[in-house]
Amino acid sequence: MVQPLLSLRALSKRYCSKSGGKEVLKNVSFDIFQGEAFGLLGANGAGKTTLSSILAAVHPTTSGTVLCDGISIYENILGYRHMLGFCPQKVQVITWLTVEQQLLFAGRFYGMSLLTAQKRADALMERYDLTAYRNEEIPKLSGGYKQRVIIARALMHYPRFLILDEPTTGLDPQVRSQLWAEIKALKKEGVTILLTTHYLEEADALCDHICILHEGRVRLVGVPVMLKVAYQRTRLEDVFLALTQEGMPNEEGE
Repeated sequence: MVQPLLSLRALSKRYCSKSGGKEVLKNVSFDIFQGEAFGLLGANGAGKTTLSSILAAVHPTTSGTVLCDGISIYENILGYRHMLGFCPQKVQVITWLTVEQQLLFAGRFYGMSLLTAQKRADALMERYDLTAYRNEEIPKLSGGYKQRVIIARALMHYPRFLILDEPTTGLDPQVRSQLWAEIKALKKEGVTILLTTHYLEEADALCDHICILHEGRVRLVGVPVMLKVAYQRTRLEDVFLALTQEGMPNEEGE
């Protein structure tokens, strides 16, 4: 039996406030396997970004855990962070650094020598068509090129696991198509990808498995093509709408 790269087990997250707080994730459990693209779907407020932040080791869980290769990530959080790349929903950069400097900074942060970081940065700038912009500061770039820089930066240290939190939001169709092609290429290279998105056609085209979150709970985990067959639909979007209109059961059948 193949062991998952990542296993979420009864994961919950609660934010406290003066008014009593809110539980945004409730008993979330699923597996992500090496080399697959796993889609995390749901309406705004479903808990997608919170969950991706936990998997990026930005926020801790309130209860439950995340296993990597069968071991809790919290037993060696630095080692776990070294194996992942994170592309947050909002572009976060050091604004006064150039494209090349952003990449070199990331490489040095992960312990690369300057020579190794420079070679890796050069290769990624060529791959993402950024060489002509290597001396440009990020705020001066278009949205599509900013997203390319963020992905290149996340890949500097050869991560096994890449988190893409709504990477194509606000991009035009041509740039979105280019990013789709890159995600497919990364999968072929063996990179495991968590893709959070509210574009159902994106998940349909790219993901091996999907998880639908609703109000912080897992409502469904499955293979897109099998879900379309089971619900007699041609598009994953139609499956999603059918499920939500039915008041879909969660994993435990509640």
